[in-house]
Amino acid sequence: MNLKEFASRLELSQTTVSRALSGYPEVKQATRERVLKAALEYGYRPNTSALGLATGRVGAIGIVLKGGGEFGPHTSEFMGGLGGRLQQEEIDILVSTVDSQEAELSTYRRLAASKRVDAVILHSPFLDDPRIALLTSLRLPFLVHGRTNTGGNFGWLDIDNFGAVRQATRHLLDLGHRRIALLNGYRGRIFAEHRQEGYQTALAERGVAIDPALTGHSEFTDEMGFRLMQGFLKLDRKPTAVVAGSMMSALGAMRAIRIAGMKVGDDISLIAHDDVFPYISPDHLVPTLSTTRSSIRAAGARIGEMVLELLQGTPAETLREVWPVELVIRNSTAAAKRN
Repeated sequence: MNLKEFASRLELSQTTVSRALSGYPEVKQATRERVLKAALEYGYRPNTSALGLATGRVGAIGIVLKGGGEFGPHTSEFMGGLGGRLQQEEIDILVSTVDSQEAELSTYRRLAASKRVDAVILHSPFLDDPRIALLTSLRLPFLVHGRTNTGGNFGWLDIDNFGAVRQATRHLLDLGHRRIALLNGYRGRIFAEHRQEGYQTALAERGVAIDPALTGHSEFTDEMGFRLMQGFLKLDRKPTAVVAGSMMSALGAMRAIRIAGMKVGDDISLIAHDDVFPYISPDHLVPTLSTTRSSIRAAGARIGEMVLELLQGTPAETLREVWPVELVIRNSTAAAKRN
C-alpha cells in the first residue's frame, strides 16, 4: 500500500505518519508506537520520495573530500562506520571530491542551493575553520568529526588527542627515555595541534627540553613514516623512542629502524595511535606494538547516530562528545638503555 492508504487506515494525516516513521520529536510517543506497530502489521515500508515530500528531507548526507590525499585507510574506515549506520535508516551518502579549499567551499554552496542533502559532515577541521561560518550562514545542518576553535552552535565528536599523546609520552618518560620523537599530522589541523600540545606538556612536566628536530609533520602513510624516521636516525643525537600518529606511519618507522640495523623495542621504543584497522593488528607485528587505541569506524557510526539526532530536532550544541583513548602496552616499548 502507499502512504495515503496506510495513513487512511490509521485515520491520521500523511504528514503525521511520515514524521512518526522518521522519529520527529513533536509526534506523541503513543502515536509513534501506534504507527510503527501498524507498519509491522501491514508490512508497510515508506517510499523515499513520498517520505521526502512529507518531511522535507531528501534522505542523503553529504561529505566533501579533497583529492586523492584523503582517500586512505582512515577515510575508508570512517565511511564504513558512517555508511553502515545510515544504511539502517535507508539514508545515502553523497560524496564530492575537490582539489582546493575554494572548491570545497563552492561545493557546500551548491549543495545548500540544490537541497540535495539534509546535512553535511566536516572532517579534519582546522584551528579556525572557514567552513564553519559558511555552513552556518547557509543554514545547512552539519556535524564535525573533530573540534575547532571556531565558535558557534554546532555538534562534534572527537577523541582525546591531547590526552592520548601525553599519556604515551609519559609512559616513555617513565621508562627513562629523554630523546622522544613525534610523527605528527600537518600543523593547523586541530588533532595534530592537540597531539603536539600533549607531547610538549608531558616533556615539560618532566623538565625535558623540547627539540624541534624530533618532530615531523606529514600525512599518515607508510612512506612518510619511513622518510621522517630516516631523518631522525641521521641526527647526531638520535631518538631512543618514538610516538607515531598512526599505524601506517608506525609501519614506515619500523621499516626504517630495521634497515638501519636496529631493533624496535630494544634499540628504539615505539608507540603508535591505532584507529583499529581490521587489516593491521598491533598484536600480529614483530614485536607487538604498544598503542593508544580508539576505533575510527566506531566514531563514524556514532556520527551517523548524531546526525540522525540532529535532523530529529536535538539541539546541535548538545551533540558534543570527547572519547577517551586507551593505552595498550605491548613489546615495542622498553626501558631506555644507559649510555
